[in-house]
Amino acid sequence: MLIPVTRIVMGSGIGTRSLIFPLVISAFPFVARMVEGSLNEVDRGVIEAAQSMGSTAGQIIFKVLLPEALPSLLNGAAIVTVTILGYTAMASAAGGGGLGSIAITKGLNVRKMDIMYAASITLVALVQIITITGNRATRKIDHRKR
Repeated sequence: MLIPVTRIVMGSGIGTRSLIFPLVISAFPFVARMVEGSLNEVDRGVIEAAQSMGSTAGQIIFKVLLPEALPSLLNGAAIVTVTILGYTAMASAAGGGGLGSIAITKGLNVRKMDIMYAASITLVALVQIITITGNRATRKIDHRKR
């Protein structure tokens, strides 16, 4: 569905370079929803306190909303990164290259299961590293009481 638009924007509809545009388009609503959810988690009382002290809209956004939502934003960024990693692994069907392509073309298609397993295990390890790093960063900066 995006191939004609991708051809116009990126100059080609197939290949590693041309997959950037569809990945951005597919991830954008997911990222926007994560940011919205994170900002909605901020306690309304904190925003009202900033307003009562005469803060401008910009000050409320940059000095209240974003710092208060930062733990949730970091957690959302880790989730989005894992999702996009999954998208890129599946992008090998469109000639995207990467670990998904290695697992399929150099592993599954030529019956070299060791290569396929190595690429798959690498993807799982990347997911775990991203998740653990995101969780640790979130815990480190989260000042809310649990």
